[in-house]
Amino acid sequence: MSNPNETGPGGPKADEPLSPEALAVFSKARRSFGISIGILLLGFMAIAFALVYRVMRDAPPPAVAEIVSVPAGAEVISAVVSEGAINVTYSMNGVTTLALFDQASGELTRSVVIGE
Repeated sequence: MSNPNETGPGGPKADEPLSPEALAVFSKARRSFGISIGILLLGFMAIAFALVYRVMRDAPPPAVAEIVSVPAGAEVISAVVSEGAINVTYSMNGVTTLALFDQASGELTRSVVIGE
């Protein structure tokens, strides 16, 4: 019968320590494996970055209304596009008003008097 602890005829037993040369070979193999895995992970990260970049670059820009209407004679102080709305601050006859327009259609959704 054969002994399962032997790797071959006259081979080393499982409880015998490895020689310094064998330990050096194992450490070199581990280091090589670690470098290979690191390069592989960097490659996967580069592919993921390229895919995300392509998806974000090719996404269509949100629709923005071309025209919004403020009362005739009003002086526009500021206009900002923010969170799906166009915020226009204007002054007319000494009254400052903030008008909120829908970003896609340009329709007035709300008007707030700020000061008189």
